[in-house]
Amino acid sequence: MEKEEITIRIMTPEDYTPVYKLWTETAGMAIRSYDDSEEGITKFIAKNPDSNFVAIRKGEIVGVILCGIDGRRAYIYHTVVNPAYRRQGIGKQLLEAVMAVAEKEGIHKSGLLVMRNNELGQQFWASQGWDIRNDVVYYSYNNVPQ
Repeated sequence: MEKEEITIRIMTPEDYTPVYKLWTETAGMAIRSYDDSEEGITKFIAKNPDSNFVAIRKGEIVGVILCGIDGRRAYIYHTVVNPAYRRQGIGKQLLEAVMAVAEKEGIHKSGLLVMRNNELGQQFWASQGWDIRNDVVYYSYNNVPQ
């Protein structure tokens, strides 16, 4: 496929439906009902208004990256590029947009999680210079109201 012009811009709550569709149609993604609901993503964007981006081609969202910055670290979530547009540097452009925001905020360390069975995701992050951490154990606690 010929490289087509891609625009990277800040993600807004109005982007939720096509972004959610992209997430749910992509192998290796782990989507949670509350955190990844429209309400949850809208709240995340409100707390991190300048660090979430979408990649647009001819008016269609073909990539997305979420990033939460807590003042100490930048945490990346749900990065995906439509399979039809991979290997064109879109993921790298999205990552560069996030890292520019982190740098502007004085953040020098970032983290992310990749599902163990998401080999393509692991390959992407390794190709971008990210290191696997084997020295920590990740714990999670779900406090979702029933």
